[in-house]
Amino acid sequence: MAVAILLCMVLEMLINPKKAERDPWELFFIGMVYSSMAIFLGLYIFKQYVGIVMVFLTTLACTYLVQGTLRREEKKDVAITHELALLKEHGKALSYFMFLFLGFVVSFSIWYIVMPHGFSSQVFAIQEETIRCINSVGVEGCLSAPTESFVKIFLNNIKVLLFVLIFAFFYGAGSIFILAWNATVVATAIGIFVRNSISSAASNLGLPAIANYFSSYSLGLLRYLTHGGFEILAYFIAALAGGIISVAVARHTFNSPDFRRVLWDSVDLVALSVGTLFIAAIVEVFVTPMLFG
Repeated sequence: MAVAILLCMVLEMLINPKKAERDPWELFFIGMVYSSMAIFLGLYIFKQYVGIVMVFLTTLACTYLVQGTLRREEKKDVAITHELALLKEHGKALSYFMFLFLGFVVSFSIWYIVMPHGFSSQVFAIQEETIRCINSVGVEGCLSAPTESFVKIFLNNIKVLLFVLIFAFFYGAGSIFILAWNATVVATAIGIFVRNSISSAASNLGLPAIANYFSSYSLGLLRYLTHGGFEILAYFIAALAGGIISVAVARHTFNSPDFRRVLWDSVDLVALSVGTLFIAAIVEVFVTPMLFG
């Protein structure tokens, strides 16, 4: 256990908020490293609980980056008075968080696919069960109208958004736990989709089968990130809002002008995140089925 914590401490020092703003694309590869190490360390520490331990270790590795980002963004709230300029500055943090999340998804999904079927089902057992529950709710509910489906999806996403806000406010980097968990669920869904897509071609050999394998993965990634990208962006915006308020509570008195400025900026961010979730629900209900069937 001590070895695992030491490795996580080394991993979290790989990058800092200032460097992340300068080279946000590097966070994609950092995310792949964090999540890959989390799987192996999870198997080493608690093999029977690896599905949740790997999420915790991924979160732990991101703590240094996230906490540094929240302090940095809170200072921007105090220093920058123009709202559009402030949103542009927040956008820098959101960009590298999105790259980080994409790295998680790609890494977890690749490991799900390349692992032997029985082994991957053991590692991602909790995630597979979550997906089965989601699918069963959709079947039992018999959502006949797109409007009903839209309302259900939007309200469920709002619920997740509230949890992200709560985790961000009380635990700071803790909001990343929910986002890392979502990354494992999305990755598992992609992995299942890819395996189902290539199962009919399993008997084929040579280049056509290889081409089908990679095209299935690309299709699976696009299928879930078409609307999922908007959802995760909304959750990151909410995490930023909750985390900034948490830092401001520790740094300022409630009646100070600086605190009020931070508070109103956080309210704007929450409103933006709700609007983004609204767009995500529209895309999931009307666009994704049209593109992918």
